Amino acid sequence: MPQTFPTLVQVVLDTTDARALAEFYRELLGWSYAPGHEQTDPAGDDWLNLRNPAGGVGLAFQQVDSLPPSTWPGTERPQQLHLDLTLPDLATLETQRERAVVLGARVLLDRTDDPDDPLYVLADPAGHPFCLFVG
Repeated sequence: MPQTFPTLVQVVLDTTDARALAEFYRELLGWSYAPGHEQTDPAGDDWLNLRNPAGGVGLAFQQVDSLPPSTWPGTERPQQLHLDLTLPDLATLETQRERAVVLGARVLLDRTDDPDDPLYVLADPAGHPFCLFVG
């Protein structure tokens, strides 16, 4: 009998404002909400899901009371998890970095001068680090 392995369905990010962080990634990635998650719930948006239009792994956002942001690249509070987002070329990398900043991200590291692996490390509005790179 062949072995059955688990399937990764989504990555869940804790946040003190689930709707705001879901909106950030919805705009950044061009994804959409799972059915029923589009509208603000009067009882609270304590769990929201975004779906990848290409299929595969999605993102979910879980409301928490407090969340100290990562201090990366410092070690006091490591990042513990980060998202890697690829782009086809340097021009698109710059355009998407600018979009991310307009949406509320902040640049933690600019390594675009590396000819072999140009990238940015940014923090989303909740402080979670993520990478944009040419891949």
